[in-house]
Amino acid sequence: MAPPIGFVSTREDAAARIAYLFSETVLSVQPNLKAAPAIGFQHALDRMVYHKVRGIVARRETLPSVYNVRYNADPFLAAIDELSRSSFVSITATSSTLQAAVTHLAKLAKFPVVIHVSMSRGLPDFSEITSLRQLGFTLIQSFSLREAQDLAIASHVLAIRTGKGVIHFFHQPDGEEIPIPVEEVNQIEKLIDRNALVYGGTERCAVARNIYWNDIAVVAEKPTMKESADEKTNDGPVDLTKVDYRTASLFQATESVFELMSVTVGRTYKAFDYHGARNADTALLIFGSCAQNFITSISLAGWGDIYSKVGVITVRVYRPWSAKKLLAVIPRSVQRLGVLEQAHHQTTKWGPILLDVISSLNNDNDLSKAAAIPVVVGYQLGHLDNKTIRQALRGIVQNIQSETPIQNLVVGGRASHDVDREYQLEQPELETAYSKMLYTVFGDRLSILNAIDRDDAGIPRTITGNPEYGLGAYLAREDEKKMLVSKLQKAIDEKLFTNQEINDLLLQWLLLNRDGSSKLSEVGAELISKLETDSSEIAKELLNERVLFLGTSSWIIGSDAWSYDLGTSGVHNIIASGKNVNVLIIDSQPYTARATKNAFRRKKDIGLYAMNYSNSYVASIAVYSSYTQAIQAFIEADKFTGPSVVIAYLPYNEETDSALTVLQETKKAVDSGYWPLYRWDPRPDESGLPNFQLDSQALKRELKDFLERENHLSQVARRVPVFGGNISGSYSSELRKQQRKMAKDAYSNLLGGLTGPPLTILFASDGGSAESLAKRLQRRAKGRGLGAVVLAMDDFPVEDLGAEENLVIITSTAGQGEFPQNGRNFWEAVKSSMDLNLTPVNYTVFGLGDSHYWPRKQDKVYYNKPAKDLNHRLEILGAKRIVELGLGDAQDPDGYQTAYPTWEAQLWKALGVDGIGALVDEPPSLTNEDFKVQSNYLRGTIVKGLNDESTGALSTSDFQVAKFHGVYLQDDRDIREQRKAHGLEPAYYFMIRVRMSGGVATPAQWLAIDEIADSMGNHTFKVTTRGTYQLHGVIKKKLKTAIKAINAALLDTIAACGDANRNVLCTGLPYNSALHKELNSYARVISDHLLPTLTAYHEIWLTDDNDEKKLVAGNAVVDFEPLYGPAYLPRKFKIAIAMPPFNEVDVFAHDVGLIAIVDDEGKLTGFNVVAGGGMGITHNNKKTYPRTGSMLGYVTKEDVVLVCEKIMLIQRDNGNRKDRKYGRLQYTIDAMGLDDFRLKVEELLGFRFEETRSFSFESNIDHFGWVKDERGLNHFTLFVENGRIMDTPGFRIKTGLREIALAIKGEAEFRLTGNQHVILSNIAEEEMPAVKRLLAEYKLDNRQFSGLRLSSSACVAFPTCAVAIAEGERYLPIFISKLEAYLEDLGLRHDSVIMRMTGCPNGCVRPWLAEVAMVGKAYGVYNLMLGGGYVGQRLNKLYRSSVNEEQALEILKPLFKRWALERAEGEHFGDFLIRVGVIKPTLDGKKFHDDVAVENEE
Repeated sequence: MAPPIGFVSTREDAAARIAYLFSETVLSVQPNLKAAPAIGFQHALDRMVYHKVRGIVARRETLPSVYNVRYNADPFLAAIDELSRSSFVSITATSSTLQAAVTHLAKLAKFPVVIHVSMSRGLPDFSEITSLRQLGFTLIQSFSLREAQDLAIASHVLAIRTGKGVIHFFHQPDGEEIPIPVEEVNQIEKLIDRNALVYGGTERCAVARNIYWNDIAVVAEKPTMKESADEKTNDGPVDLTKVDYRTASLFQATESVFELMSVTVGRTYKAFDYHGARNADTALLIFGSCAQNFITSISLAGWGDIYSKVGVITVRVYRPWSAKKLLAVIPRSVQRLGVLEQAHHQTTKWGPILLDVISSLNNDNDLSKAAAIPVVVGYQLGHLDNKTIRQALRGIVQNIQSETPIQNLVVGGRASHDVDREYQLEQPELETAYSKMLYTVFGDRLSILNAIDRDDAGIPRTITGNPEYGLGAYLAREDEKKMLVSKLQKAIDEKLFTNQEINDLLLQWLLLNRDGSSKLSEVGAELISKLETDSSEIAKELLNERVLFLGTSSWIIGSDAWSYDLGTSGVHNIIASGKNVNVLIIDSQPYTARATKNAFRRKKDIGLYAMNYSNSYVASIAVYSSYTQAIQAFIEADKFTGPSVVIAYLPYNEETDSALTVLQETKKAVDSGYWPLYRWDPRPDESGLPNFQLDSQALKRELKDFLERENHLSQVARRVPVFGGNISGSYSSELRKQQRKMAKDAYSNLLGGLTGPPLTILFASDGGSAESLAKRLQRRAKGRGLGAVVLAMDDFPVEDLGAEENLVIITSTAGQGEFPQNGRNFWEAVKSSMDLNLTPVNYTVFGLGDSHYWPRKQDKVYYNKPAKDLNHRLEILGAKRIVELGLGDAQDPDGYQTAYPTWEAQLWKALGVDGIGALVDEPPSLTNEDFKVQSNYLRGTIVKGLNDESTGALSTSDFQVAKFHGVYLQDDRDIREQRKAHGLEPAYYFMIRVRMSGGVATPAQWLAIDEIADSMGNHTFKVTTRGTYQLHGVIKKKLKTAIKAINAALLDTIAACGDANRNVLCTGLPYNSALHKELNSYARVISDHLLPTLTAYHEIWLTDDNDEKKLVAGNAVVDFEPLYGPAYLPRKFKIAIAMPPFNEVDVFAHDVGLIAIVDDEGKLTGFNVVAGGGMGITHNNKKTYPRTGSMLGYVTKEDVVLVCEKIMLIQRDNGNRKDRKYGRLQYTIDAMGLDDFRLKVEELLGFRFEETRSFSFESNIDHFGWVKDERGLNHFTLFVENGRIMDTPGFRIKTGLREIALAIKGEAEFRLTGNQHVILSNIAEEEMPAVKRLLAEYKLDNRQFSGLRLSSSACVAFPTCAVAIAEGERYLPIFISKLEAYLEDLGLRHDSVIMRMTGCPNGCVRPWLAEVAMVGKAYGVYNLMLGGGYVGQRLNKLYRSSVNEEQALEILKPLFKRWALERAEGEHFGDFLIRVGVIKPTLDGKKFHDDVAVENEE
């Protein structure tokens, strides 16, 4: 109901009226122009305009102007534009529009602009206000309709007097309030001296004079407006000249204006208000929408209420913040202070208001005014109403008055958000990626001039798709627009429209079109809307051309095919035309395929060409490198008047390539400088920004030359010093050539004193065998008097090859017959060279390969292919072979050493040195056993390595030793090859694995790991198959700090890796907390008992650099390892605890497996003990095999720790230390025999194992969703795909779990499962609503994934794992997606199938037990394993070797179909395959390689 005439009933109406009176221009920000009259402030503004009300500060001959601006039309930028014409600008807006306009607001804060902000309806988000706290605005809050009116006035007076911006904000309650009289203009006019006002905007005065109050004395008069009985005026005049607004602080100015308001309107306002008893012992500072509800409830409290002596503090002036004024209102009796902040998304642990309060209380200048610093407790304020406010108050006070109050409790309900319940992972459509982005940015404004779906009356696509056709379409549209302009001008001149509003819009549109304004579309849309209401013929005629009224963003989209001939393709014509048209050119050539392209069809650099033309905006983007930069480039191109060229990278070989492939190619191209990200604007840099902005790290030489020639690079470097540091290298073959030559010259100088015949030894090696062999050959050559040089193939300049006299090349084999990474560039150069003359060169080649690695007949060609190819190519180039090609085979009895000695002897004979010189006394190769023994109890030289700033790595020995400390050296393998090509070392970083036996973490520990991942890692972490955390991407200089932080969270990394007992894995057991607690305690006790003492760990990682107490090598301290000794174990040692009927820990896969046995009452009595499980093998080495553990018998729970110790000691003393491939307990037991091994254990124990107790397993998967335990506590098992905790644009799992960790209290904990998932455990009933809300908000409660996906797991593999040869976690989700639709058609969507993928055969996710496993053989190639047991009791077997994705799908789909049709009731996939004879069962690890189904022709 409308208020009576002369009254207002909403805070928005009151503020809008004041904004109108105090402004020349009011911008009303609205979400929709059509709906504007019914929204927010607009009602009052419309009435003021309708009645032509004169303003107070507007020029006397004009009325204030009111413009409606849509929120998505950059309204705050419009305010900046308006300031060039008007001095007094106001904005009315909702709080949701503020954060997106922060950059504009920072500029507006310097001008006398007032922004009236209505907080969002319902539960407003006050973080939309606190996020503006550092922009320079005065932020004033009002709490009632009367205050909204008064403080709106005060805000404008303050802005005018100080020349600074003010934001006046308030919460508009639902419904209308009791109306109050409208402002009395005669009274508030006295607050403004019109003679002191300066008009004309920034063009005339630049607001430099700040509109200061004039210097004459002003005495405020007593107000004559009506007052309520409780509103007393100040009878005494106030001399306002005592405040000099030119020198006063903003807070002093604010206080002065409040004092002036008190004199004028008779109401007093302060920065902070206190409500309640003056002897209160507790106070609540509330920054939210329900402060008045708290005040009312406390005022009505009885003597018995717990909150009867509680006061409330409200914040009226949020910025500038006055600590002094806050302390002044807090009673000296207050001992506890609660801070309640209303924010939907708290981005930091402590809210900004809480930090302000704490800072105020710790201000030394004000401490004397308080009896003592009160205890401060923060709360997150949610939705409360009159029914729940009292209950909330009791909870707040009870917590704050407790001995240990809980911080950050959520009070009330949170804001509701729409949640997409249909979330699922999707593969992007590569070919439409950029066009989708254009539609996202420009919406209806987008016009693709050569779109494939255009109606072009049968014109061939070869014509309509080219640039010239697009330019022609643009010119045709411009001609049509010119004709439209003529029609509109005629309509105006001949007054064809009687509706003056249409005439005004026509004139406005014509002016905007002439100026090329970005507002053309907005006015055009409004004009179309008006024309649709007009029934005249001219209106109908104009509506036929409605598309021309909209200011379009015109784009021509093409491919890199246009770059081969810029003239013929028409790109040149577009650039030369100078027309305002944008060109998007998508380059799809993969970085790795660039060298194979036809060298005689060289692509031109369109970006560089356009930059040389100097009339075009140019950008180079790559969406898979920087989405934000791509969006920014599109926006800047659209705003640029003239041609714009955006070249976009989207590398793929086929349109069906996965996003993973595109990501990898993009990373390589951007890191190398092959595809730099940049933006170029040729206009003078009036904004102060450089013309050229480099958005990536590396720059192509050609671009660098251009910038230097244009003299822009030095200018940018001076203006933006960081720019120079961003240019890390040039992409140039000359650079690599020079680096290789320098390396060769260095070796030549080093060996210059040698007099024997020269011998150059080159090697290509991934695993180190070929390199070691080459270096040993060099030592032996020196012993025979030869001047031997050894280099990696890629380090040798190919152009110098013809100058060599004697050349030996030793190469191993990678992937599918490929050269190792440090030999590929050399091979490509030799293979493609047309002028290399090697006739003076004597050569021989030795290759290392595995004849069984590719067992199929058609794959035999891959065996030693690099050596064979190189041998043949050198002969073609004229080199003379002095020794026949030597081929070492890993399948020979001694491996490659079987063939090598004969080849080497022939080499010495050919060189004529076979009968001279003695054998060199060669030091034996250092092994891991040597590293351990020589490391001084695992100290090594790690400290020295950490301080070595010349490399991001550690030495080889330290790398091995560091594993015992929980640290692995890794590098980004996606970009390893091209970094080497640039002469750069790999992008080294470290993986840290946490020791967390039992897999249980507190919420605080989860938060600590989350924070470490963000501040010191790569913003992700992984839940491992051993129920712990892995952190990736930690660079060396942050390594020590990260490990310290882990220890500060009461965790550590000791023996998380290395040859010792690793993290003890335990079942999650959500349905029985008491039993889980007991089993977990055994996991911890076993872990602690078998933990190395590792004094070096504390010395290296946990002491300060200057701590004299730290112990280092050379001190007198003698270490002692009672269980391990100085050599520790032969290999890693793993223990797991399972509780039937679930085997999610894969208890048979570990060195020791403990199967919990309970009595009839469910009490734990002891464990069945299995031993000898192990998963690591070597491809095609049949001497290596996976093994399931063998049953030893039953022991009581009191003896289980001792049993684990004795088994480990037998392994310590009997394990194979000569060959690590056979060092695990599985081989020790098979070598000793199971019975003898059992007797040996019993001998050490002093008692015999009891008979095995009966048990049965039902599955080895996790069961997702909610379950209640025997105590009534709740547990939620959460699906985490492959254990990766990482936010993506559509799935913010990391943020969600962080919010849950912040929310849960009490006994709540995180349990990490052996299947890489997370159990939220011990959730109390009262916490369930909050947890469920967070699960829904972040889409973590989705259990609608397929049974196959829920039962899958994968290892890390690329890009971090050093031994990966194929993808793991990045690829498995893609592969599963290609099966899910098929499975759903078969009715198998919800059927569980255990599927696992690894990047190598080491078995990190226990693939050999899966029903379906894909084990990496080479990149994109896997061994397909079938037939594992569903409960983890049976090994699978090789079904097909070396299959790619297409082949794997072709194999699996018919098998799944057959299973759907022929399976017995409840029969699992692996069991079915064995029953119908598809695969033979593997009942013994030693039979793993027998009876395989794979084709294997010798």
